[in-house]
Amino acid sequence: MVRLGQIFFAWIMMLIALPMAAVAAPYAALVMDARTGEVLHSENADTRLHPASLTKMMTLYIAFEAVEKGEISLDTNIRVSKNAASEPPSKLGLQAGQRIKLRHCIRAAAIKSANDCATAIGEAISGSEAKFARRMNRTALALGMTRTTFKNAHGLTESGHMSTARDMSILGRHVLYDYPEYYNLFSRRTADAGIREVANTNRRLLAAYKGADGIKTGYTRAAGFNLVSSAQRGNERIIATVFGGRSTATRNARIAELLDLGFRKAPSRARINKPDTPDYGTETGPLIADNGGSNDGKAGKTIRLITAVKTSLRPQMRPMAEPEPVLVAMKDDIKEALQQ
Repeated sequence: MVRLGQIFFAWIMMLIALPMAAVAAPYAALVMDARTGEVLHSENADTRLHPASLTKMMTLYIAFEAVEKGEISLDTNIRVSKNAASEPPSKLGLQAGQRIKLRHCIRAAAIKSANDCATAIGEAISGSEAKFARRMNRTALALGMTRTTFKNAHGLTESGHMSTARDMSILGRHVLYDYPEYYNLFSRRTADAGIREVANTNRRLLAAYKGADGIKTGYTRAAGFNLVSSAQRGNERIIATVFGGRSTATRNARIAELLDLGFRKAPSRARINKPDTPDYGTETGPLIADNGGSNDGKAGKTIRLITAVKTSLRPQMRPMAEPEPVLVAMKDDIKEALQQ
């Protein structure tokens, strides 16, 4: 009995010591020719998973849209709510009641993946995070992201807040082509966020992979290490998305493999077929459903549809990594992971 107890205790201690990254989150991937939208590779691409901070691509997309439509300006001093200031890291360190220019919050959300700034952006545009989430869902449907449901502006784990590798690739392509004047933001290694300078959570891949210029990282325990990346070489541009990486290093290595695959498969020349801009409908045109049953935009009539996904494809779980290499990778990546 003593021997059995010792074995049981050792087993428990091994589980405690084993990094969370060693227990792989569900994996999904998609590779797309950004010029045409053609899918070159997919694996579990339609499985609904936790997007983590990839969510902020939608928050930023709507921010760009709101600026272009004149709803708000980049120089608007937005007021930080107690709700926004209390968001957990990664964050810029906003204080309740302070004011900060929208442009600085956009930079911090895009580059540092600041949760407080993402919430502040949503509240400034829609009045509350709940209303902003409804706008996020309405926009997602208009973009063709049919298996995505947003519950918040930052991507921290919340019940029902789900997306897919395909939908996030679609969103990344829209960010690239719908707002090219803002896209350079995602390739900046650092940026002035008003309060302080912030470093890009994707800086390792940007430095290591030729042609990489974006787009967004994400990490939570439930999601694993996620990334939507884009790279351009000559006339070719590839978007590669990974959900469920084990660490920053292994995720980046996989993204590099997928980008390489994309460049091998994509034709050297292809006519750019830009995605259609969102059609939110008009009183006499198509009706766009809002997952929250409310339309926060100025155009279009909204109807309530039942859009909840009743079933989701089950991903194939990968084998558990050996503890030793995972521990080595985590030593390099744990600091960065906590900032994503």
